Amino acid sequence: MKKLLAATALAGLTALPAAAGGEKVAITVNAVQIFGTIDPAKINDYTEYMAAVNLYDALTTVDAAGNVVPQLAESWDISDDSLTYTFHLKKGATFSDGSPVEAQDIVYSIRRLLAINEGPAYLFSDLLGDESVTAPDTSMVVIKLNKVYAPFISITPLLLAVNEGAVQTGEDDPWGETFLAEAPEGAGPYTLASWDRGAQMTLARNETYHGGWPNQRPVDEVRFVVTRDEATVRALAQRGELGMSSAYQASETYEGIAKLEDYEIRTAPTATGFYIKLNNQVAPTDDVHVRRAIAMAMDYATIRDVIYPGAPMRGPLSDVFAAAVPSDATAPDFDLAAAQAELAKSKYAGNGPVPLTHTYVSKTAFEEEIGLLLKSTLDAIGFDVTIQPEPWNRITELAATVEATPHSTQVFYGPTYPSPDSVFYVQYASGASGNWASMDWVQDPAIDQMIADSRAETDTEKRNGIYQDIYRKLVEDQRSVWLLAQERRFASHKCLKGYEWVPMQSWDYDFSRMSWSCE
Repeated sequence: MKKLLAATALAGLTALPAAAGGEKVAITVNAVQIFGTIDPAKINDYTEYMAAVNLYDALTTVDAAGNVVPQLAESWDISDDSLTYTFHLKKGATFSDGSPVEAQDIVYSIRRLLAINEGPAYLFSDLLGDESVTAPDTSMVVIKLNKVYAPFISITPLLLAVNEGAVQTGEDDPWGETFLAEAPEGAGPYTLASWDRGAQMTLARNETYHGGWPNQRPVDEVRFVVTRDEATVRALAQRGELGMSSAYQASETYEGIAKLEDYEIRTAPTATGFYIKLNNQVAPTDDVHVRRAIAMAMDYATIRDVIYPGAPMRGPLSDVFAAAVPSDATAPDFDLAAAQAELAKSKYAGNGPVPLTHTYVSKTAFEEEIGLLLKSTLDAIGFDVTIQPEPWNRITELAATVEATPHSTQVFYGPTYPSPDSVFYVQYASGASGNWASMDWVQDPAIDQMIADSRAETDTEKRNGIYQDIYRKLVEDQRSVWLLAQERRFASHKCLKGYEWVPMQSWDYDFSRMSWSCE
């Protein structure tokens, strides 16, 4: 039956082979989650950012070294008190319809983000008010913060510019939410050619893109196919249509594709962590001894070396942010005897097996393997684990309330902007609670204060010292289980060049940076 379903799914795909001779370069990329929205004020997860980084540009962007670099802004100035940021717009930048990008469009886009108050708005809502962003002229944007926020420049790539004049609004829809949910109006390198929600999305190259196309054979068309089916991904490669696979395929799929003449498996170290989120506010994971027992009972080596390759993760922050990681941090150990002894210290010990619900993304083979391994080890030391796989959209719904959030959930989280603040604030600050990244529900005033202090500290060395204190406190209280730092692994056609991992969620999928090397 599985083979029949896979064949049926593949029959519905009509992507063209990547390129031949002088033809346009058209590639297929598989994604394992649906694109829920393309509205830049509402984007939330890796697939939505994957579309957004190609459809929209911002004042700034991020390069492969993690540096924030000019995009729609050619330069910026910061006041001595670190409260006022003045951006000077690039001359000649246009939206995809050819109209000029002007300062008022940036002001509109930021005010729209704050008014809708979804997606990345939570990063800006306590920094900006209605009159915080102004346009003294068509080429200058002034942003005045309500308080000092040292990493502010690192979040400006999220301020994606919308073409105000093109947005269709209504009496009950003043910000054009219905319109922009389906029709992008950005200044990005690609435009939306088609979108079958839940199945596929096709992007077409914006030939007049203000950033230019320096590569001899740029990628003209990107077709995202939403599928978790391993046979479908292998078949796309066998037909030469696959440009890039997702980074979430089974090892067997990568091994099979690697045997094909035109394909290779590429890897890159990342700042993305693979976590088991532990709900710190409900029994039994409200008990630190339970959380520590779970962490001690994880077979890290088997997970990293056999099930899903990655690098050791010593705590909540990847070693990519080396200056913010304590020098004495050590990787966790797998020790069942110690785990059992730790569980015995819990207030839930002595009353029979401790019930625990474990959730992962359904139909994800390696997460299923990890879930079964976790159940095997935890059941052996005194837990009674119930495995509860869920579709990703259901997991995001469960994450909205502490009561609905499972005891433990497998989650990948990569920085949404290139700063340790993205890891600490987004996942562990009380003010960021209620989304899939913050399923630990830490709710710790001490952590909140340290995060606030780090955000206000403009001295880099001192700020890194605060980051190290946050790191130590999270490890001491075992707020999560840190399984590994993801090694980005994906199958790629050998002719597709230019991929570089970027320490910002999905910015490495900016296809304007890639090209086709074959004739």
